[in-house]
Amino acid sequence: MHIGSKLAAARKAQNLTQEQLAERLGVSRQAVSRWESNTSYPETDKIVRMARILGVSCDYLLREDITEDTASPPPPEPATRLLRQAVGRRVKLDFYELEYAFLDMDNCVIRSLDGMWAEVEIHKAKKETVSKLIPISAIQSITFLPEKQDGKEG
Repeated sequence: MHIGSKLAAARKAQNLTQEQLAERLGVSRQAVSRWESNTSYPETDKIVRMARILGVSCDYLLREDITEDTASPPPPEPATRLLRQAVGRRVKLDFYELEYAFLDMDNCVIRSLDGMWAEVEIHKAKKETVSKLIPISAIQSITFLPEKQDGKEG
């Protein structure tokens, strides 16, 4: 099985369209289509990001002798480990994808993690709170903020 068919199968298993995968990678839908049809090949950094987004290993995508059944699961992403430590704590989040950049994530709390998603509570002005589901693969960086004590930051 070639990288194109493996990529297409993994993308479909995650219920992603070519357009959605392309947006997460910062490429065109046509680029994803060319990769899946084996008319061109993605750059190495794109393969690494695709593997993370699709929940497969780079070996699975690149090596023809490895099938989904024999592929070892990818190692946990550092962001996932940090997110586990961040559950219930005040954090600032920055994103790879512009779709989430408009959210004011300078003061939020990660409430829970579910597979590839994080439930984030965003604290807005006037003590308004909004909850959003954010794909973990969209998070570029996490900054831990000081905890509030008696209404003050400390």
